[in-house]
Amino acid sequence: MQAVIVSGGKQYLVKKDEVLEVELLGDAKKVEFEALMTIDGDTIKVGQPVVSGVKVTAEVVEEVKGDKLKVLKFKPKKRIKRLTGHRQHYSQIKITKIG
Repeated sequence: MQAVIVSGGKQYLVKKDEVLEVELLGDAKKVEFEALMTIDGDTIKVGQPVVSGVKVTAEVVEEVKGDKLKVLKFKPKKRIKRLTGHRQHYSQIKITKIG
């Protein structure tokens, strides 16, 4: 069984026992998401806006950092160049149950 969930303004297609990185969730150890759509073999249920009675539970495995991005601000003919970096924080979650 597969489901589509929303976390951090993004939609993810998830399966049971799948590990994925989502936006930082905070200090919670277990998280529940509402399913927007479920796929079970040949049957597909689409919610309006969510499928009633279907919850996707997940546990937070750890907090990780994404790749480092370099941000360059440059103004020509002014001798101004500023280089900064950024690393986004993510929560790694493992899907434990769909249904």
